Amino acid sequence: MLFDDVVLGRRSCRGYKQEPVPRRLIEEILGLAMRAPSSMNTQPWHFYVITGEPLDRIRRGNTERILAGHPDSREFRKGQPFAGAHRDRQVGVAKQLFSAMGIARDDKDGRQDWVLRGFRQFDAPVCVIITYDRVLDGSDDTPFDCGAVATALVNAAWSRGLGTVINSQGIMQSPVVREHAGIPDDQVIMKSIALGWPDDSFPANAVVSERKSLDEAAVFVGFEG
Repeated sequence: MLFDDVVLGRRSCRGYKQEPVPRRLIEEILGLAMRAPSSMNTQPWHFYVITGEPLDRIRRGNTERILAGHPDSREFRKGQPFAGAHRDRQVGVAKQLFSAMGIARDDKDGRQDWVLRGFRQFDAPVCVIITYDRVLDGSDDTPFDCGAVATALVNAAWSRGLGTVINSQGIMQSPVVREHAGIPDDQVIMKSIALGWPDDSFPANAVVSERKSLDEAAVFVGFEG
């Protein structure tokens, strides 16, 4: 695929076929992702790639703890709730997804099931947990670099026919994730990425999120015309 085709065609997938993804293909994707730039070549990222029964245990543990009322234990800072235009975009994509799935505003069960899908890693056959070295905790460059490698990963996966969605729900219960993924204490859990073969019959997979215009995003200084 051409680079433009990957970037313009990629979308977040929230429904997956229950078919295994070959380890060698994942290794190829990670190898491409690790060509992402990082501050002064620090390469702070690590990947924990989980499938099968260990992933099922993480799904169960996440869901059980959330339903039991356990507060989230996300390790990477999450900041303040979105407001203004950022909140509008968040609500906008949620409306797109709920509409595609036929989940009405007053459908509490449907909405809860949708939320729980996130804690189940969207039932994808593979989950990639991105961590960074704890000695770098507090660095502004480190999360920027991990974001770069995550972007490279999802684009590399798409170029190979695989779907992904970057999410935080799957790592909200970090003790569960640490236990079943074998993540040591010298790592900070940052993000998770669900990965697998897209299920084209899943309505939400057809959703293409709206993007703000270039005029809204870019300021050009010193150019003529």
